[in-house]
Amino acid sequence: MKVNTRPWLLGGALTAIAALSLTACGGSGSAETTSSPATEQSSPAAASGGELTVWVDANREPVLKEAAADFEKQSGVKVNLVIKDFSKIQEDFLRQVPTGKGPDITIGAHDWLGNLVNNGVVQPVELGDKASDFQDVSINAMSYEGSTYGVPYATENLALLRNADLVDEAPKTFDDMIKAGKEADTEFPFLVQVTDVGDPFHAYPFQTSFGAPVFGTDDTGAYDATDLQIGNEGGVEFAKWLAEQGDAGTLKTSIDGDIAKEKFVSGDSPFLLTGPWNVEAVEKAKINLAIDPIPSAGGEAAQPFVAVQGFFVSSKTENLLAATEFLTNYIGTEEVQTDLYEVGNRPPANKAAFEAAKSDEVIASFGEVGANGVPMPNIPEMAAVWEFWGVAEAEIIDGKADPTKRWKQMTEDIEKAISK
Repeated sequence: MKVNTRPWLLGGALTAIAALSLTACGGSGSAETTSSPATEQSSPAAASGGELTVWVDANREPVLKEAAADFEKQSGVKVNLVIKDFSKIQEDFLRQVPTGKGPDITIGAHDWLGNLVNNGVVQPVELGDKASDFQDVSINAMSYEGSTYGVPYATENLALLRNADLVDEAPKTFDDMIKAGKEADTEFPFLVQVTDVGDPFHAYPFQTSFGAPVFGTDDTGAYDATDLQIGNEGGVEFAKWLAEQGDAGTLKTSIDGDIAKEKFVSGDSPFLLTGPWNVEAVEKAKINLAIDPIPSAGGEAAQPFVAVQGFFVSSKTENLLAATEFLTNYIGTEEVQTDLYEVGNRPPANKAAFEAAKSDEVIASFGEVGANGVPMPNIPEMAAVWEFWGVAEAEIIDGKADPTKRWKQMTEDIEKAISK
């Protein structure tokens, strides 16, 4: 799909989310402001004064401010917004909720969920029939062990950017892509960030095309930590493929995100596997941009991870009904989710808002790819996977290890870490 040039404001949220997954928690101690006189320690007041305290990042605070004003007018419940650094929210929430000093509601990323549930700081949100208002992948992402723990508002995923002046058709397979890239006679037939410590987030679509997801799923579609599939036969074949691509030079650990973007923007490759955060630079360079599905390398569908952002309810709130009402009948509505999309340029989780946003061809294209993606695992065991995954991939690509042996060793290391 061709994309018209227009301003793009999106930042690298997926990269930040992936980094948070690596560490399970973020840092602490950031400065923060409020849009009302309330402070973080207002949860007890909320119980007696008909108030809700909501943690939100600065980008989305203006939209929530309007929604909060409408909610207060209709319900009489005051909503106090506390602006937080997104990268600090998970750790602060984990630390403050048990003391009763946390918020009633917080913004967050779906892959925090297992950690939040296992630490007892969030509680399920009853969506009822309203669950059907949201994209299935977003509801699955915000669910854990059969319960939905939040209201999603945005999704995000990778797709293939193509310079349509260099290659005029979307490739059907990875090999087709490399062939077309070589025929374009550019420095690189294809670009994706890898780095010397690997980047399994960006490589995952190709891994899934070999039939090697990280975890299997149960009957409800939830990830099953006891069913580690990354080391299956498909995973071994993927490892061999990584070695082949490293030997051929189509994957290089010397290519980080900045290099990949700059080389594509400079016309040195017709293809870049990335997220929407790089679209702004591409459009500024006046590249004739097309956004395509990710081609398969192993014969099966190439499924990128889908990152979802939403809002969680504290397990310590004394205003559960008000919190649920604010999320489901205000934050979850088409109108508010459209407003959130307009300030963040992420595909809305609300189906009606997403359909409206599809008039933006970038949103439509990334959304179509994401519809075939899978939620990034939100179970705590995923931290053990991140610890060993990327390093193994980088060593295989660099030719420093036998792919079969190294992949099996990685799998064993993950299994041991999970069983601890």
